[in-house]
Amino acid sequence: MANIKKGDLVQVISGRSQARGGDRGKQGKVIEVLVAENRVVVEGVNFVTKHVRVGQTQRGTKTGGIETHEAPIHVSNVALVDPESKKPTRVGFRTETVTKDGVTKTVRVRYAKKSGKDL
Repeated sequence: MANIKKGDLVQVISGRSQARGGDRGKQGKVIEVLVAENRVVVEGVNFVTKHVRVGQTQRGTKTGGIETHEAPIHVSNVALVDPESKKPTRVGFRTETVTKDGVTKTVRVRYAKKSGKDL
């Protein structure tokens, strides 16, 4: 089971500070997890500028120009945000037994190490 999943609220813990034009300290939701590259795309973090060639759609409208969107950031540079204190925390796993329709299963559950809350 992964420490960080799509939809989690994370905070950037490394890089340049916001005062110097960086993203450290910013929080955002995970849009995409790139497992093979150990990277995540976080909403509102690590914006890059892309120059897109001008083209036309089926309706005849122009596309292209300069666009900005989020680039991937390495997983080690973000930390999950504790739902209770809204501060970065580490992730732990514990096993719980769940009974559903008379069937008992052992399930791994993620929890925030600082507060102990389930994620």
